[in-house]
This record gives sequence, structure tokens and C-alpha cells, in this order.
Amino acid sequence: MDFCFLLGQLDSPDSFGELAPPLQIAIFLGAMSFATAALVSVTAFTRIIIVLSFVRRALSTQEIPPNQVIMGLSFFLTLFVMAPTFNNINENAVQPYLAAQKSESAQQEWPISRLLEVASGEIRAFMIVHTRESDLQLFVELSETPQPSVESEVPLKVLIPAFIISELKTAFIMGFCIYIPFLLIDLVISTVLMSLGMMMMPPVIVSTPCKLLLFVLVDGWQLISKALVGSFIV
Repeated sequence: MDFCFLLGQLDSPDSFGELAPPLQIAIFLGAMSFATAALVSVTAFTRIIIVLSFVRRALSTQEIPPNQVIMGLSFFLTLFVMAPTFNNINENAVQPYLAAQKSESAQQEWPISRLLEVASGEIRAFMIVHTRESDLQLFVELSETPQPSVESEVPLKVLIPAFIISELKTAFIMGFCIYIPFLLIDLVISTVLMSLGMMMMPPVIVSTPCKLLLFVLVDGWQLISKALVGSFIV
């Protein structure tokens, strides 16, 4: 992996410290931006936040729940779903790396490049499980890379976009299923208002309380959370 090789050049404790302070700040900010992009791209975050956004739109509640609440719920649901993967990374990569840093002789056995290789392997395993074969094959053909004999040999430049569009497709399918019952409520309310001659009354004024009542009665947030977490269980 190219980025593992590049970061492996910083294995020396003095490598980063020898850089000029402005360059250190630039590298730190770049790393933070990359971490944010990785959270969205290679975890369950994409599917979860899109589905929750569909729920809010289907309820016709505009900005309720607020964006901060949606983001927070999506983030912690992502941590919940990704907990096994993160635990494997901690046990198989982070802890051995930290232990190796206590001994000069062991530092060569566990450089940062090996830590990144093991961590990316765990993330790769998660993405492969939740990536459709058709999407993966599409990007293999677009990248003109040789057909991998095993899934573990798929390059990340191929796997990550395939995983993202698979997540988008799954999220839109779930969003469609969520929309159906609320769409039926809108149709019923519109029909009733038309039959009563109340054509000037916006249907959303009447349908929104009805949809909120239905959502509360069926414990909608619990059902949505259960469906989202269950969709990642293999």
C-alpha cells in the first residue's frame, strides 16, 4: 500500500519533530481531514445518516430533529456497528504497536507501516462483506486492474468507491421502504380534504401530526435503529 509506505518513513521518532512548525500544523490538519473523510467513506456512517435523513423528510418535520442530533445519533450508531472492527484493530494493531514502542529492539518488528497494514486489513474485511459483487466488478473493470484471485487482494482504490455506492444503494432502498407508509398517510389525508371541499387547506398541516402519532405509537426510532444495526449483521 502506497500510503502505508509513505507514513512508514515517519517511523523515526525525530522525523516529525525535525519538520518546521507550519509544516507540522499542515500535516496535522490534513490528517484530521483525512480521518473525517475515512469515517464517512469506509464505515457504516454513510448508510446510517442517509436513512435517518430519509426518516426526517418522510415525517415532514423540516429541521426536527436538528442536524446536530442526526449527526450525533449517526456517529454513535456507527461506533456501535463498527465496535467489533475497532476492537480487532486495537487488539491486533494498536496494542502491539504501543507495546513495541517500549522496547527499542521490538520497534523494528512493529513499525507504523505494519500498524496501518493490519488496521487497513480489518477495515477491508468489513467493506468486502458489505460490498455488492456487481459494484466491485464495475470498479475493477473501470480501473483496468487485473482480476484479483481472492477478495483480500482487491486494491483500496477499487474497494472504497465500490463500498460507497453499495452503501448508497442500500440506504436508498431502506429510505424507499420508510417513505411508503408515510406516503399512504399523505394520500389518505389529501383525499379526505378534497372530499370535504377543503382544497385550500395544505395537506401537510393535517398529515404531519398523524405521521408523528403513528411514528410514536410504533416506537419508530427503536425500529429504525434496530433495522440499521441489523442491516450490518452478517
